[in-house]
Amino acid sequence: MAVQFSEKDGRSWKPTFFTIWGGQAFSILGSQLVQFALIWFLTVQTGSATVLATASLVSMLPGVILGPFVGTLVDRWNRRWIMVIADSVVALASVILAVLFLLDVVVFWHIYIVMFIRSLAGGFHGNAMNASTSLMVPVEKLTRIQGINQMLNGGLNVVSAPLGALLLSILPMEGVLAIDIITALMAVLPLCFIRIPQPRQKDENKTQLAKSTSIWQDFKAGLQYLLGWPGLLMISLLTVVINFTIIPAFSLLPLMVKDFFGGDAIMLGWIESAMGIGIVLGGALLGAWGGFKRKILTSMFGLMGMGVGTLILALTPDSVIFLAIVGALFFGMMNPFTMGPFYAIIQSHVQPDMQARIFSLLFSIGAGIAPIGLMIAGPIADKFGIQTWFFVGGSLCVLTAVVSLFIPAVMNIEKGNHHFVEPTNPVMEPVLVTQKN
Repeated sequence: MAVQFSEKDGRSWKPTFFTIWGGQAFSILGSQLVQFALIWFLTVQTGSATVLATASLVSMLPGVILGPFVGTLVDRWNRRWIMVIADSVVALASVILAVLFLLDVVVFWHIYIVMFIRSLAGGFHGNAMNASTSLMVPVEKLTRIQGINQMLNGGLNVVSAPLGALLLSILPMEGVLAIDIITALMAVLPLCFIRIPQPRQKDENKTQLAKSTSIWQDFKAGLQYLLGWPGLLMISLLTVVINFTIIPAFSLLPLMVKDFFGGDAIMLGWIESAMGIGIVLGGALLGAWGGFKRKILTSMFGLMGMGVGTLILALTPDSVIFLAIVGALFFGMMNPFTMGPFYAIIQSHVQPDMQARIFSLLFSIGAGIAPIGLMIAGPIADKFGIQTWFFVGGSLCVLTAVVSLFIPAVMNIEKGNHHFVEPTNPVMEPVLVTQKN
């Protein structure tokens, strides 16, 4: 069984990790191409905002509702096989949908079901990969790897939409789905030959305990772990506040471009591409620099920068669209500095056999508030203007970052001190574990 290791141990990790990472990058690209193609298909066929909103909701629900239990299962099962099966399920779903398109019998609910399955499989895959990274990469390199991950995500955001549009102009829908099948298999192939480390059970009693506990007990254990770490709990609650405003704000960006700036789809494309380019630049800078010695300071610096970028968008006059592009670029560039170090903190300080549960819980808590924010943002934006919602979101980001600097639990999160009581059964006594990293 594997444990986290240091670069000083001299272990060769790059060939193994980046072979797997490369396959996953191709798989993510294929998934984003299909997502763009399906959304565009629904747009052309219906022109209905309700249909598009339903598609977004279907894609979001698995992560919000089932996410915590997905993370629990990932912590219980073999992570390599989880990734293999998840990518295979995505490929199989694309095969079935491609056949339906080829036979010209596809209907909207077919697409909804496939989106749900792909999102659920993606949840298993993402949690398994995130939780395994800390066992494949030296602790000192985790922040840099997260910077590279953010750079990858930004780059894919830049290229996936225009590439998807190009492919749709020269290929039928089943052809685009075929590309996704190929890229999914490219992710599966390396996993058939490379072993993914598993978290080490500390002793025989813990191993027997893990086998005897139920999924529900493991889920509660993950929740207790989160509740028992004040710093992580505080940040998760702050994330709820931020996502309540930021996600709805950028969901309204197309309307802001159309109604306030008087722009068209090309102008919207410029702003979204600027954001993607910013993520690439920010990820590259974080990968090269590694951030401050205290990762939490880097995250707060990034969050403050995201707030400034959002405020630039909120305060830009309607005649100076160029300034809005600058704001989007700056927002995107600060995103990796916010998320990368935070992910590295979790990977560095959370027990390896608990990481998938924590990642999924944090996602569910953060994303779960977004639908409520969307329902409230619409009426407020209609009455007071979309810029108002951007201003509120940007101000909250800056305020949250500044206030967090004076909250000891947040600033001391990297000490990783908290107590966690393992789940018990009628036969075995509770085991108290104190984590001190």
